[in-house]
Amino acid sequence: MASASTLGLGIDQASAQMQRLAPVINPVEPEVDELQRRTFDWFIQVTDSRNGLTPDRWPTESFCSVAAVGFALSCWPIGVERGWISRKEARTRTLTTLRFFHDLPQGPEEAGVGGYKGFFYHFLDMTTGHRFGRTELSTVDTTLLIAGMLFAARWFDGSHRDEREIRRLAQEVYERVEWDWVMVRPDRISMGWHPETGFIQADWNVYNEGMLVLLLAIGSPTHPVPASVWDEWCSVYDRSWSDRWGPAHLHFAPLFGHQFSHLFVDFRGIRDAWMRDRSARIGDFDYFENSCRAVQTQRTYAVENSLRWTGYSADVWGLTACDGPGDFRQVVADGTERQFFSYSARGPGDRDDGTLAPTAAMSSMPFAPTEVTACLKAMKAQYPEIYTRYGFLDAFNPTLTRCDGDLRHGRILPGVGWVDGDYLGIDQGPIVIQIENHRSDLIWSHMRGEPNLVRGLKRAGFTGAWLDR
Repeated sequence: MASASTLGLGIDQASAQMQRLAPVINPVEPEVDELQRRTFDWFIQVTDSRNGLTPDRWPTESFCSVAAVGFALSCWPIGVERGWISRKEARTRTLTTLRFFHDLPQGPEEAGVGGYKGFFYHFLDMTTGHRFGRTELSTVDTTLLIAGMLFAARWFDGSHRDEREIRRLAQEVYERVEWDWVMVRPDRISMGWHPETGFIQADWNVYNEGMLVLLLAIGSPTHPVPASVWDEWCSVYDRSWSDRWGPAHLHFAPLFGHQFSHLFVDFRGIRDAWMRDRSARIGDFDYFENSCRAVQTQRTYAVENSLRWTGYSADVWGLTACDGPGDFRQVVADGTERQFFSYSARGPGDRDDGTLAPTAAMSSMPFAPTEVTACLKAMKAQYPEIYTRYGFLDAFNPTLTRCDGDLRHGRILPGVGWVDGDYLGIDQGPIVIQIENHRSDLIWSHMRGEPNLVRGLKRAGFTGAWLDR
């Protein structure tokens, strides 16, 4: 983005002109544009302008999700580029958020702090920003928060003092994270820590959304982990390689695992050592293609519908982590007893209970734009009750048309089935971001120049395409 000084314009005026001049990489249909705008408006509606905190869910009263804050920070520049908010408003919102997190108290105490060792707790009190309940210090949620900060720092590239402060604060918050502290087992990063019990036993060592955690940890200029962490990460890939429900790929059942790192990293054409070896054996292949195949797998799974769930088809599909009706068994309309779940990660062969999540498909826009657009239209046409002022409600289940017990979320609508009553921040954000990555390359293009991410990719052994240039 050109600076305002080179154009001889004010910051906001310059941004508007740059929006008109920016090339449109992939035009989208009106329904896609409308969905992106409505979902963006959700972040405007729910994010507290006084501290920048975004709730985990809404309208149910909720705590803040730090990952959702990272997504909100990514949405504000999109809103400027699309003409939905001014650069001034986006700048104010972003700076408010970064100042709040920069100044949030940290320490080993069980309460009264927002984080420790530079990491932040998964959930925070919406007013104070302090740890909510006994939630964990989360490495992945901290990563998604910081990724949003680093993108904001790249996009706000002007000479305005607030934009300079945004860049400074984003880097300072990132540099405070002690990634080496969470490498408690050889070449593996723990998923988190509790002040009461210590480190979580689970590590980032199965192919999933954790790629970005490792890349920012390896790329840290202050507390890096060794590149051998990436080698260990890849060492288990052969166990994930599968063609059970579709084309062979690194399998992770819920689609969010194939989306979250891709929100901020353009994996098209860049490969680590494992991907270079795989490409040499099977032809052109990278992590982007892997996500494309994961989407194909989900559509194939929906068409086959071996479990006979209501509504699954080539145009209505999408399993990921999302809300569900509750944890109970229920006899459904065809006379069979089915197991249902509340909030859970779902995927082919993994806790599939007939609950569909619009975000699973909509956040896959760059991987299968034609199929995702068709899914958007079909869901709106067949289930208009799930499409609202703020886009799609989080989830729905056409199989569950009655419930003998208590629902954990949502309600049963006659002629529709179970429909959630909430929107979730970590599901809303990827919709806005991935539609924009498909439309204009906005987040990807800025993050291709983000020095910390580039450093992490190169130390991890990535080469090719834009990274070599």
